Amino acid sequence: MLTIKNRYIYQENEPFYWLGDTAWLIFYNLNEEEIVRYLKNRAILGYNVIQAVLLYSNPKMRDVNEMPHNIIDIKGDKFWNKVKSTLDYAKKLGIYFALLPMWRSIVKNQLMTDSEIFEYMNIMLGHLEKYDNIIWVVGGDVRGDQNLEIFNRIGLFLKKNTPDKLVTFHPFGRTGSYLWFNNESWLDFNMFQSGHRRYDQLNLSSWDDNNQSEDSFGEDNYKYVRKNFSYEIQKPCLDAEPSYEGVVQGLHDNNEPYWETRHVRRYLYWSILAGACGFTYGNNAIIQFNKGETGSYGVRENWEEGLHSPGAAQMQYLFKLMKELDFTKGRPMNEIILNNKFFHHYSCAFGSENFILIYTYKGDLLKIDLEKYANKQMSAYFINPENGSKSYINTYFNKKIVFLRPTKRREISNDWLILFVKE
Repeated sequence: MLTIKNRYIYQENEPFYWLGDTAWLIFYNLNEEEIVRYLKNRAILGYNVIQAVLLYSNPKMRDVNEMPHNIIDIKGDKFWNKVKSTLDYAKKLGIYFALLPMWRSIVKNQLMTDSEIFEYMNIMLGHLEKYDNIIWVVGGDVRGDQNLEIFNRIGLFLKKNTPDKLVTFHPFGRTGSYLWFNNESWLDFNMFQSGHRRYDQLNLSSWDDNNQSEDSFGEDNYKYVRKNFSYEIQKPCLDAEPSYEGVVQGLHDNNEPYWETRHVRRYLYWSILAGACGFTYGNNAIIQFNKGETGSYGVRENWEEGLHSPGAAQMQYLFKLMKELDFTKGRPMNEIILNNKFFHHYSCAFGSENFILIYTYKGDLLKIDLEKYANKQMSAYFINPENGSKSYINTYFNKKIVFLRPTKRREISNDWLILFVKE
């Protein structure tokens, strides 16, 4: 059973660091044998949450987010048996499913009446209520104030009928669920979607639901974490949809460059070191389980190729560190970086009395304030986020200021972690 304690999710008495994968159409576009292969791959890579949609469309919808899929029969047993067998296998692997009962378009466009929505919700719970490896996710890429009342009713319905399960809300790009639901009793933790735009794409508006009068931080996803913790009621939060690996920048123009592995790593480290309780990775081929047909968002590979994309395997290194360092005892501490910069040269730090973890996306020379650790022996290491390898630098004692610049890698990326650990 998952519970909330301060800024983190716990499983029994142990921190549950959310490492999620985005598999929106798993129940639509994979057969059961393919689902087993996919889940086993993700379990081996350390993933413990899979984000997926149950009701993605209905016969009134011609197109949803351009992603090819089939219409399902929500009243028939075939679909629900597939979902249940998936949940059974996931449980054996220690994986939770963060399930969206229905995708945003159904509610936003009122393609089902209120009575039809709750008839469906009762059918859903009739099949899935007993499963304890479910986290409920209301919404689905939508602003909460677009049909606020029904989203609140859905959240309350889920919390009332399954009080042992966590409930959250997946919002539209460049927004967080805290904007509308932070004070609601049914919302256990916040999701935000930093989205798929570059700094220079924030003002695109032709297909945008967003309200630019609100905070919209673009690539600076750590700012959504800060915003989350600016509220009087503080709930855990995580980036539930950063830029997907292998998707075009801005999402809708295939002439744009692609978001690549190094970009995804940046979103991971920036948000976790700002205090997020976890992170959800996404890959363009996997979100839609592309099978070589005409896919969406400039997809370049089928799902079986995307399964082995480098970014998917690189998420685990930070989460292993989090467990080793007892992350819940730490806090963001950017004040120790005395020469910090902005945009892609922004660096971040997180630490406790016994460790400091610093991330630099560009491999910049960092001026680090160790005055608070001067009476401790602090061993320092460079960690390569591409493979988790650790290289010893030096041990510092009675040293107030340290200058460190990571070795430049030959690859296109040059992001690095610097770890200080008390001896």
